[in-house]
Amino acid sequence: MADDTGENLIRLQKVLATAGIGSRRACEALIEQGRVEVDGKLVTEQGMRVDPRTAVVRVDGERVPTAPDTAVYAFNKPRGVISTMSDDEGRPCVGDWVAGRTERLFHVGRLDAETEGLLLLTNDGELANRLGHPSYEVDKTYVATVRGQVPPQALRALREGVELEDGFAQVDAARIMQKAPDRTLVELVIHEGRNRIVRRMMEEVGYPVTELVRTRIGPVHLGQQRPGIIRAITGKELRELYTAVGL
Repeated sequence: MADDTGENLIRLQKVLATAGIGSRRACEALIEQGRVEVDGKLVTEQGMRVDPRTAVVRVDGERVPTAPDTAVYAFNKPRGVISTMSDDEGRPCVGDWVAGRTERLFHVGRLDAETEGLLLLTNDGELANRLGHPSYEVDKTYVATVRGQVPPQALRALREGVELEDGFAQVDAARIMQKAPDRTLVELVIHEGRNRIVRRMMEEVGYPVTELVRTRIGPVHLGQQRPGIIRAITGKELRELYTAVGL
């Protein structure tokens, strides 16, 4: 929380304000109300100084990322783009979209080239590790387009689980979003990240995917963000993301 020399220490209310919690006065009120913790200890008096690079700060139990150089972005990966930061064969890759940025970013998990949608980029290694680790069970939402009409028993099979070549797999939720005579849009929620897992599960129940978009990772939603657009994750959305993985 603090170092012996006092270098890099900043007043807690300023750290909170810089992290987007509110004005300094509002942050002082939060401290007085006993709603702020630093390194697991409740803080109720003004004047405390912390190192924002190392302190673990929470407001109402929710983690507040305070390291000044932390960068987390949501990228809507276009179809046909490889989930790598560089590509020896010159194919379009995620790294092409962040080549001009000063942070050393890396992507969290992967989407296969033909899948569009939400991919997180960050320079926080621990956040990336936890988001990618199955033990934290961060769920992800996909919208799959398949040919024909998907019957209720196919959705039931996905919820109950199917056997794939690399083991058992099941979705947490599955629902029909839209039906047309020749195709169905199915929304699937799953918390594991095995390679092409959604495509393989849909194929197993008899409805191969023709288009696939990932629309959500934990508390981060794609919303109206268009393919190829990158946006910074900040404020409450960022705090919820850190809290979701226990940071």
